[in-house]
Order: sequence, then structure tokens, then C-alpha cells
Amino acid sequence: MDAPSSTAAPSAALHRLLLALFAFGAAGVGVELVLLGHYEDYKQYVPLTLLALGLVGALWLGVAPKRASLLAFRLLMVGFVIAGIAGLVLHYRTNTEFELELYPTMTGWRLFWESIHGATPALAPGTMVQLGLLGMLATLRHPALSTGNKDRAKPHFEG
Repeated sequence: MDAPSSTAAPSAALHRLLLALFAFGAAGVGVELVLLGHYEDYKQYVPLTLLALGLVGALWLGVAPKRASLLAFRLLMVGFVIAGIAGLVLHYRTNTEFELELYPTMTGWRLFWESIHGATPALAPGTMVQLGLLGMLATLRHPALSTGNKDRAKPHFEG
């Protein structure tokens, strides 16, 4: 029996599984953000909006896995990564500003350490980066991108 080729396309089942994991994670993060009241400032609506759009995009891709749905979903995933990185920076800066108000002379490693441990979870937006990368992985070598199969891919939710 031959070893599987390293260039073999991922199976439809793997695409469905990764898309389902993305949707499960996006829904969970969205619920958590709502429960935390992450909507006091217009910037805080960015992840909520992306999570909602990501769920719609995952559903669209799952039901109609065509080139348009796949490319739209990938574009959303780029937005997830960018928003996650921006969130990391914003959370860290917020904590740093707070620490400097309390201890104006704090610098270096101690300031970094206190900022990472601050009241705003500095690393939490990394979840958006992770979800974005997971979503991109779910579209890797997707059959909808095949040249001869642009709009004829089978829906992922069919048996």
C-alpha cells in the first residue's frame, strides 16, 4: 500500500470539521464578549461584528461552497487576524496607561509584566487571531478553488 501523498487535498470531512470548529469557537467567543459587556466603545463592536459575520460566512461556505463564498470567508479571516492583533495592542496599551497613572516612574520589565497582568485581558484578543487562522486552514486546498470546479463543489452539509 502506498503512503499518502503530501500533496493530496484535504478531505471534505476535514473541511467540514475545521469549519465547524471555527463556528463553535466564534459562537463561544461572541457569547463571552456579550456576557462581559464588550460593547461600551465603538472599538469593542469590531470583534462582535466580525464574529457575527464570520458565523454567517461559515454558514454560507458550508451550504454553498463556491468560489465567492470561499473568498469572502477568507477575506473575513484576514479581518479576524488584523482585529486580533489590533486588540492585543489596544488591551496592552490600556493596561500600560493604567499602570503609569498609578506608578508614573514604572518602566522596563516591571511595566511590561504589570501591563500583561492588567485588568484588561491583554492576550485575550489573540483568540481572534487563532480563529482567523483556523478559518483560513478550513479553506486550504478547498475544492471550490479548483480551476475546473469553480462553482460545482458539493455543499459540505450534504451527506
